[in-house]
Amino acid sequence: MRLAIVGGGPAGLMAAETARAAGIEVDVFEAKGSVGRKFLIAGKGGLNLTHSESFDAFVRRYSSRQSEVERWLRAFGPDELRAWARGLGVETFIGSSGRVFPADLKAAPLLRGWVRRLREQGVRFHVQHRCLGFAGDGALRFQSPEGEIAVRADATILALGGGSWPELGSDGEWTSWLGKEPIAIAPLLPSNCGFDIDWSEHFASRFAGAPIKPVVISWCDGDGGMQAQQGECVATAAGIEGSLVYALSAKLRDAIAANGSAEILLDLAPGRSLERLRKELGKPRAGRSLSEHLRRQAGLEGVKTGLVFECVPKEAREDPARLASWIKALPLRLLRPRPIAEAISSAGGVRFDALDERMMLIVKPGVFCAGEMIDWEAPTGGYLLTACFASGRLAAQGAVAWLQEE
Repeated sequence: MRLAIVGGGPAGLMAAETARAAGIEVDVFEAKGSVGRKFLIAGKGGLNLTHSESFDAFVRRYSSRQSEVERWLRAFGPDELRAWARGLGVETFIGSSGRVFPADLKAAPLLRGWVRRLREQGVRFHVQHRCLGFAGDGALRFQSPEGEIAVRADATILALGGGSWPELGSDGEWTSWLGKEPIAIAPLLPSNCGFDIDWSEHFASRFAGAPIKPVVISWCDGDGGMQAQQGECVATAAGIEGSLVYALSAKLRDAIAANGSAEILLDLAPGRSLERLRKELGKPRAGRSLSEHLRRQAGLEGVKTGLVFECVPKEAREDPARLASWIKALPLRLLRPRPIAEAISSAGGVRFDALDERMMLIVKPGVFCAGEMIDWEAPTGGYLLTACFASGRLAAQGAVAWLQEE
C-alpha cells in the first residue's frame, strides 16, 4: 500500500512518520528544493515549538475552532510534542513567558535529525515537485524537473499549507485546483498580521520600525464590551504590527471586514493612572517644549511622543487634563490587514464540514487533509506548530485505517 503526501512541512512530515511506522510505503512530494523551509524560518527566533500553559487554556487559543482542534490535541498535545522532540535527541525548556523552545534555540538540528530518521525508516522524498491537482483518473499531477508527471497512490494526504510566506512554499495555489472540486473552502485570509494606518509622511518616515512598549491596547469585542491587553508592538511605515497586534489580529481583521475599519485605543502610559497623569502634566512647563514636558512628567519619548503629535489635536495638547485623557486612550483607526503574503500564518482553507472524523475529504475518498490548509487559526506562541503536528498525525492514522479497510 502506497501513501502520497503532498507538502513537506511539519504536518506532512509527521504524517509520513506516522504512516511509515504502520508499515505503509510513503512518498513525500515537496514543491521547493527542500522540506521544512517555513519551519526553519520559524526557528530563526528560537523555534517556539509549543506552550506550557494548562491544556484547557491551550485549546481556548483556537477560538471558534476550539472543539475541532481539541480532538487533535488530546491525542498529540504539547507534552507529547516535547516527548517526540526528546526522541530525536532534542531537549526542550520552558521560557519565562511559558513558551517551549529547544535547548539550543535552533530549528535546523531538529529538522535535519528528523529528515534523516525518516529516510532511514524508508520514507522517499521528491523535491521540486509542485502539485497541479488530480487527473481524471484520480492520479496526482506534478510539475517536476522532468516535466509534468502523474503519480498514482492508494491514498493521499494533502498538507499544502496556507497562503502566507509564498516564497517558502505556502502560496495557497492549491485553492485554484482543489476549489474546482465540490469541496467547501473558506477564503484564505491573513492571520497574525499587521494593519494599515493612514500615518502622515512625517511620522511614517521618522518612526517606522520603532517599538512601542509597554503599551495597552483596548478594543471593543463583538458583544460591545471593552477588552484590554498589555504588550509590545511596532510602528511601521504602513501602520502597526508586532506580538500584541498579532494576538488580536483575528478579531481586528473580522471587525474590519464587518465595519470597514476597526478602532483600537492605546494607553501610552500604562504605569500611570489618569489622575496621576493629569497632575503631572499640569505642572508648569517653565519654558520647556511639550516633548520635554512629556518626557519629564509622563515618561513618554521617541515614538510615543511622536504618536501624541500625530494623533492628538493641537488644542488638546495645550490642555493638561485633555492631553492626559488622550494619552490614556489614544485612538488609532485600522484600515485593512496587511497582505496575506506578509502574514505569519493564514486563516481559512478546507472547511471542517468537508472532512470526516478521520480528516478525509467526504467527496474524495482516500484523500486526507492536514495542517494549515484546513480552516482554523491560532496566535503565535507554539499553538500553530502544535496543531500542525497533531493534525498530520491524525490524518495519517485516518489514512492507514482507510487503507487497511480497503
